[in-house]
Amino acid sequence: MQRGGSNSVIIYLDESGDLGFDFNKAKTTNNFVITLLVCDGKESANTFSHAIRRTLKNKLNFKKNEAREIKGTQTTQAVKEYYHHQLSPDGWEVYTLILDKRKAMQLVKRHLDTNRIYNVIARSAIGCIDFTNADSVTLITDRCKSNSEIRTFNEYIRNQLEAVLPLNVPLFIHHNLSHNEPGLQAADLFCWGIFRKYELRDSEWYDVYSKKIAIEKIYEE
Repeated sequence: MQRGGSNSVIIYLDESGDLGFDFNKAKTTNNFVITLLVCDGKESANTFSHAIRRTLKNKLNFKKNEAREIKGTQTTQAVKEYYHHQLSPDGWEVYTLILDKRKAMQLVKRHLDTNRIYNVIARSAIGCIDFTNADSVTLITDRCKSNSEIRTFNEYIRNQLEAVLPLNVPLFIHHNLSHNEPGLQAADLFCWGIFRKYELRDSEWYDVYSKKIAIEKIYEE
């Protein structure tokens, strides 16, 4: 997306699959996916707040249920499509990198720490974004890491991005609970659909929003 005029870029980051490499374990996935939902400012991000509120009210909580968020693994296709219908078509795009774990054994040998592998792939995904004309960049990810992992992630991403961002463009990194961040819930939904496409050859949900994917590629070192 070539961005015209100044704007605040808001990035929501989510992942699907795991970074285990013992394929003898039943629940080890073949793929690991990192997905970014990139919004051109708060107005674009607000479309996800609107869509989440309407979907929770009209599709999930109308029978005295108390769902606090929408999750890709727990939501029917019909509800996902209703949610997608509530979204504005403009001002946001999806970026995603897919790690084929069976083909990435050299990466594992080089980076035995799975947190480091995660950080490297996340940085590569963020590096695909065009920050032309951005006046600030905010990265929001789910608060699922330990405090030490958060510090390492923040330091790595900040060091990498501040090397390419203009000096006058501030970078903010937040780790928030997903039920408080509609953008994180949206990233989860999109990431889940991409993961299903590569892991299970199921593209039913992916096909609904695939035109909004700006970058989709297999991660390579």
